[in-house]
Amino acid sequence: MNTLELEEEKKVKTSSPKSENITGSKALLEIFLAEKVETIFGYPGGAIMPIYDALYDYQEKINHILVRHEQGGIHAAQGYARTSGRVGVVFATSGPGATNLVTGLADAMIDSTPLVCITGQVFAHLLGTDAFQETDVINMTTPVTKWNYQITDATEIPSVLAKAFYIAKSGRPGPVLIDITKNAQLQKFDFEGYTKCTHIRSYRPKPIVRPEYIKEAAKLINEAKKPFVIFGQGIILGKAEKEFKAFIEKGNLPAAWTVLGLSALPTDHPLNVGMLGMHGNYGPNVLTNDCDVLIAVGMRFDDRVTGRLDKYAKQAKIIHLDIDPSEIDKNVKTTVAVWGDCKETLPLLNELIEQKKHTQWLQKFEEYKQKEIESCIKKDLYPTSEQLSMGEVVNALNDLTGGNAVIVTDVGQHQMVGCRYAKFNQSKSNVTSGGLGTMGFALPAAIGAKFGAPERTVVAIIGDGGFQMTLQELGTIMQNNVNVKIIILNNSYLGMVRQWQELFNERRYSFTNIESPDFVALANSYHIKSQKVTDRDVLKNVLKEMLDHQGAYLLEVIVAKEDNVFPMVPQGCSVSEIRLA
Repeated sequence: MNTLELEEEKKVKTSSPKSENITGSKALLEIFLAEKVETIFGYPGGAIMPIYDALYDYQEKINHILVRHEQGGIHAAQGYARTSGRVGVVFATSGPGATNLVTGLADAMIDSTPLVCITGQVFAHLLGTDAFQETDVINMTTPVTKWNYQITDATEIPSVLAKAFYIAKSGRPGPVLIDITKNAQLQKFDFEGYTKCTHIRSYRPKPIVRPEYIKEAAKLINEAKKPFVIFGQGIILGKAEKEFKAFIEKGNLPAAWTVLGLSALPTDHPLNVGMLGMHGNYGPNVLTNDCDVLIAVGMRFDDRVTGRLDKYAKQAKIIHLDIDPSEIDKNVKTTVAVWGDCKETLPLLNELIEQKKHTQWLQKFEEYKQKEIESCIKKDLYPTSEQLSMGEVVNALNDLTGGNAVIVTDVGQHQMVGCRYAKFNQSKSNVTSGGLGTMGFALPAAIGAKFGAPERTVVAIIGDGGFQMTLQELGTIMQNNVNVKIIILNNSYLGMVRQWQELFNERRYSFTNIESPDFVALANSYHIKSQKVTDRDVLKNVLKEMLDHQGAYLLEVIVAKEDNVFPMVPQGCSVSEIRLA
């Protein structure tokens, strides 16, 4: 048992062993207090009403945020988890309330976001009778949860919730759903205190670190002439930012990030060579197929990163550091697999690698960067056309935030532009839907992100299409006075789909032209200050006004209708076949 585990062992007894006869609903809330849950996102309904009735007496201890839709609630819980590093919690009722969580569960599962979701359920004796608002939420959510369980007896609540929190946040994090029947919520039992879970038989959240694999990996790195590090969110989830920085600096290793890995390393760090993937930077993509040793840390070789697998880094020896053994060899065959938490494995590896310079290899990345600047970046950040570009909006925002804001992006062209050009100085600053690509994610996630990091500026960058999927959450912002800044980049299209239709379907724009309401009037109806910008000359002043405003602010920016995001790796191509135009 390591030091961290010993410290946890001392803390496991979190409430008095004195027995108290209380309802399952009250026990649930006492457990939340023991787990130091401060904020819950939710929406009440018939099957979860006893829990909400008990919550009435806990309003001074637990902050409940009434969302406008259960999907908004779970995305808010995701945003909270991503900026706070804690477990997000969401409540929903049975039937449609529970089914409305499924998209968020799938999103959290693929993006490794720790959540505990509580759904109410009909009385136990009605299960399987097609009762009003009954759905089989357990079978429905099994593929999109790390664990789920249905409680039909209140006495199970303490042990099941202890497991839920432990499973959600340990190892590779993920969402857990606990379905509680109404009788269990109402049932009284002798609550004898709460003991946190620190071990579950047959569940090993962290694999055993194998020293021989550390040595093999170090040997490959030391022998490499052209080593290349690609890193993902595992660095952030493992709280290993310092260890990772020390590792790449000692070996002078160029490092590129996945979309979810963004902000684990400051964007201006000299060894940060940019973004990988379909709309990533030119150099990191091309040079993936030129390096001799590829070191993957806390990433899963997603298809948007690899392109064609049969043409991906075939010349390189692959070292893969990951906490989840199921990711090893799943997509890319490794030469050396380093299992374990990167917080532990990186320092061990760092002890064995040699200090290097790799001057000529690093210069290659710089040469490709200059080529990309001339071909794409200048046009994006300093356009000569009358119309504003998405890139120049993000760039102007950087000048004002200094790279210290939390940026929450939705899904589409604006997401790729935001990830390419947003500057970050600290970790847990990039919140986006990665693996599932969920449109409508950003607005509710930004609400949660602000509750997770109340001291930080939170800016949501959203397309006009994605915004209309969850715009009802403006009501949540209004009711709770959430100080989030919202930028809608409006090009009157479902931009990413339109780009594909332009490039690969002969401009057959099939149902991608989208009309929008008056966003300024809409925001005003929710008592949210708002403004619309079409003119480059006023952009920066209005952005400053937005950031300085004490309270929520919605800024609609009209951008070029048919701008494309480049570079781009076309589907079915290798990463070295990336297009600059």
